[in-house]
Amino acid sequence: MVVVPTSRTNSSIVEQARALFTERAIRLLPELAKTIRERLSAMSEQPGAARELQQWRDAALSFQKNGAVWVQGSASAWSKAQSIAATPAPSKFADSSKFELIGNDVMEDKILGSRLALRLLDFVSWELNDLRLRVQNLEAIPELSKQDIFRPEVLAQHLVEQWTQALLPREGWLQVQELIHRSMGEQLLEIYHATNEFLVRQGVMAEIDLRPLVKRTPSAALGKAANGMASEQPRAKAPFGSGTGSGSVSGHDGARAAAGRETSAPSNAVYEETRMQTATTPLARARMRAQGVMGHLKRLLTDHVAGFDDTRAQHASAPLAQAMVDVQRAQDSGVAATLRDDAPGQVYGPAHVDRAAGALRQRTSALKRAATTSSEKATIEIVALMFQSILAEDRIPAVIRVWFARLQMPVLRVAISEPEFFGSLQHPARRLIDRMGACVLGFEVTVTGGALETEVKRIVQVIEQYPETGRRVFQLVYDEFDRFLSKFLSQKGSTARVVSVAQQVEQKETMAIQYTIEMRNMLNDMPVREAIREFLFKIWAEVLAIAAMKNGAQHAETISLKQAAASLVWAASAKPNRTDRARVIADLPKLLQLLRLGMSMLGLTAAEQDRELKVISDTLADAFMSKTDAISMERIDAMAQRLANLEDYLSDQDVGDLPLDIDSLVTMIGIDAADIQVIADGGSQPTGAMRAWAQELQLGSWFSLDHNGKVSQVQFAWCSERKQLHLFAAADGRNFLIQARRLAAYLQAGLLVPVEEESLTVRATRDALAKLDANPERLLG
Repeated sequence: MVVVPTSRTNSSIVEQARALFTERAIRLLPELAKTIRERLSAMSEQPGAARELQQWRDAALSFQKNGAVWVQGSASAWSKAQSIAATPAPSKFADSSKFELIGNDVMEDKILGSRLALRLLDFVSWELNDLRLRVQNLEAIPELSKQDIFRPEVLAQHLVEQWTQALLPREGWLQVQELIHRSMGEQLLEIYHATNEFLVRQGVMAEIDLRPLVKRTPSAALGKAANGMASEQPRAKAPFGSGTGSGSVSGHDGARAAAGRETSAPSNAVYEETRMQTATTPLARARMRAQGVMGHLKRLLTDHVAGFDDTRAQHASAPLAQAMVDVQRAQDSGVAATLRDDAPGQVYGPAHVDRAAGALRQRTSALKRAATTSSEKATIEIVALMFQSILAEDRIPAVIRVWFARLQMPVLRVAISEPEFFGSLQHPARRLIDRMGACVLGFEVTVTGGALETEVKRIVQVIEQYPETGRRVFQLVYDEFDRFLSKFLSQKGSTARVVSVAQQVEQKETMAIQYTIEMRNMLNDMPVREAIREFLFKIWAEVLAIAAMKNGAQHAETISLKQAAASLVWAASAKPNRTDRARVIADLPKLLQLLRLGMSMLGLTAAEQDRELKVISDTLADAFMSKTDAISMERIDAMAQRLANLEDYLSDQDVGDLPLDIDSLVTMIGIDAADIQVIADGGSQPTGAMRAWAQELQLGSWFSLDHNGKVSQVQFAWCSERKQLHLFAAADGRNFLIQARRLAAYLQAGLLVPVEEESLTVRATRDALAKLDANPERLLG
């Protein structure tokens, strides 16, 4: 007899789930605070510009003082949010559709919170969808409350709000924003998963059938009828956490995606934007396919291996643990000949890879004989099949495959102790192998004897030295490899010079825009003629930016050029006083000389300079006859003083897309145009989803670039600090510098396409599944 839970029982289960979720979420706050503190401290001690270092020091001191208050306030806010009922009183974060006056600080907090919520959704979207459906089923509600603690935007907004209430500067949040996004996303994925597991153990929707929830639009229904598909046959229900085979997004995952779009489309702007990104971004679709592969694997394991759905941390049985020690000792001592450290200059080839594959199979057989549980045997077999697939990938250089083979044992240890390795694409062991694989799965890549081979070798040896640290050591070396790539890729051949130039270009363009904004503010209420305004905004702001970039903001020449701007404003204002006119005439030769010097720095020709100076001279002559009010010397002195220290007033706000053209590179920096092809701003306007995708590209990844009808295979080698400029290097030494908006437009148009749509471990998992689907007995054999 099936016992149907009462509404009171349902309420109790949901309360327990929220309590479990909140408790685990609060537990991550101290560790998050520690990570932030360490990052701020480390950045404040690195060499760099004095102003930037002072900002890091200020942020570090502020967090040292008030970080604990933020942790305590966030924990308290989350605890209160846990108990909010299904129809709570409105909160200031609840409904942005109502018109009301909102302070700038509150609005900025909402923006920061929305950004965090979007990143969290990127990590936890599938687990959240499952959790939402289970809670809706228990509470008999159409949607979660907008203040439900399960919603990522609730977690995010409280976290940002408490940052402000702890008197921590908003600039400090921006400095560690990416760190917070990544750290919280990775940890919350596990918390959402654990909450779903709790509900399944309570008998809540162990099997999720989403078909009844999908509401078809009238046009969809008509289309279905027109194609004679009205009598679609029902499909079997899929178990919790499962997916479809071969990475397809049909069946359970397809229904889940459809339900997420059509039945659970939240009114909240954060969820709506994420829904649109999922529907349009190739990156999001690739992640959906990857989730389908992982779901298929989990279903297979759950169906064939007793107890495999237990996701608690585990330890290998004593016989298996001893066997793993013996295998590792044999490998280290050189019994597996192909995996030992060979002599310097050793060139690896297919024979070495074949021996590594043979040794892998022997180790697998020995370990399976020592295993005492079906779960251990299945884990050993799947990890072995994954590494067999990686070793068979002949597009990876042989030397890298041989080193990859040595990761079988460390990965096996992690997979046994942390079952989520098979369910999370964000596990650091997977991410490390994927990142290293993406860098060498390119075209005509030569790594033997080079820095990349040395780094891969070092990483493998570090992991082998710390076999018991599990995911921590994988995360550590992943971060180290990330830092290595940022230097390695940007320092190869002509790329190094291009990167140096691009950094200067971004710095110059950013400063020019900021100088323009500041001068507009200074001249806003001054009676300055339009010709002078246009000269200052379009030409002189760029002159100041170049001077500051080349010589420094407080260099004597830069100061003189800044003072020239104030002198020009005064000279061009009304001059009813004879003494003032005489002063202008006396100072004019020096002023014109400074103006020519500045325009020469821009590369303007003598004829172009003469045209600009003719306009200025005519304006000065008119000023002598003007009867309008003059600008007082007090205001001119104040302007000159502000210009002299203009850098102190510049903000770190986003200045938008930077202009970029080959002429500025050639004339201002002096680079040889043959070294670089510039893909400047222009073309179609990309969507927000494509802009977001462009910001997520990972260094080292390979792409096919179709530029002006010629297709090149390029590697993403460098991204500027403000992510406005991106450099792609071809194997033949050519470099492509792409401005941010144009990069998104190329992605949108299919002119820049990832060479690999699937990560290395996902492809290896797919290959392993194909073998297991055909021969499931080998799991336990």
